[in-house]
Amino acid sequence: MSERETRMLNIGYGNLVTALRVVAIVSPASAPMRRLREEASGRGKLVDATQGRRTRSILVTDSDHVILSAVNPETIALRLEEGTES
Repeated sequence: MSERETRMLNIGYGNLVTALRVVAIVSPASAPMRRLREEASGRGKLVDATQGRRTRSILVTDSDHVILSAVNPETIALRLEEGTES
């Protein structure tokens, strides 16, 4: 896939992430995920894409950014899978 063909992943409410950069999609409920979120915030690597809604999933990228989304992890995973079939 060339740079011009970079596929974007919809993480909700008009927010897009480069699909190839996503390493993990996790639920924010556990204590380790809360710590991950706090550490990313302290390093300036936290991106809040929830638009003021409740955080339902956390995406971790290969650039060490942590992205908060208001969309369920299962929904984002399905969107990611749909794009890999084509």
